[in-house]
Amino acid sequence: MDIWYTENHTDHVRMSMRVDKQLASVQSDFQRIDIFESVEFGRIMTLDGLLMLTEKDEYIYHEMITHIPMATNPNIRNILVIGAGDGGTVRELVRYPSIEHIDVAEIDEMVVELSKKYLPFTACGFDDPRVDVHIQDGLRFVRKVENEYDLIIVDSTDPFGVGEGLFTKEFYGNCYKALKADGILVNQHESTFYTSYANSMKRAHSRIKSFFPIALVYQAHIPTYPSGHWLFGFASKKYDPRTDLQADWWNSLGIRTRYYNTILHQGCFAIPNNVRDALRESET
Repeated sequence: MDIWYTENHTDHVRMSMRVDKQLASVQSDFQRIDIFESVEFGRIMTLDGLLMLTEKDEYIYHEMITHIPMATNPNIRNILVIGAGDGGTVRELVRYPSIEHIDVAEIDEMVVELSKKYLPFTACGFDDPRVDVHIQDGLRFVRKVENEYDLIIVDSTDPFGVGEGLFTKEFYGNCYKALKADGILVNQHESTFYTSYANSMKRAHSRIKSFFPIALVYQAHIPTYPSGHWLFGFASKKYDPRTDLQADWWNSLGIRTRYYNTILHQGCFAIPNNVRDALRESET
């Protein structure tokens, strides 16, 4: 039997990969969760039919969303991760012995449980004693917090359905309040290649920069994400990741990565003109 997983990137563009078998299909209180074994990309997870990660390229996303802020401020001790039920972001963070505590606010417990069962290559960090998983809406969780975190990472789905509230002005304002005086906010920032994604990116960036004095965008190549060109947002009350990079400190840790390095750290903020133009068009 010839089975393919297909995702619509736009009404006119699709991405497909051959699937060997389906490992899980669960309808949670929030979304449908499917896990497949694919031929080329290994195990993959989809939420409501949209690809969240693949075993073959997830490391790119998770390394870039974590090591950029960590290499900018070596004094990060207390972290909030919103979303990230697959565990990949946590896996990268627990590699730092200097981190003291990580709160994870994930709305869907089934994502965490299925990741532990079927995606051990990402979920392996949940067992670290410094990690507390809170099965809560990240939007509500962050409302209750003030001046507590050195770093907030928003590892969210796209800005509709379950993840919609994590792209609002209220949410970014609450993140600002929850961060300490030198706090950093990093989020997945969509893409500019297709119009619908570009509009989401522009709205998110405009809302973030209305709170943070430093608001930048950086990029990575993630083959299975729409267009392959993906963006992240870096916002801070104090640190500029281009000039405050602590390369010697980070390299001394001996953390082995497959995508991130401190030379790439500086280069990923050199964004192309089409992204620069989109940022100038940002609107609330």
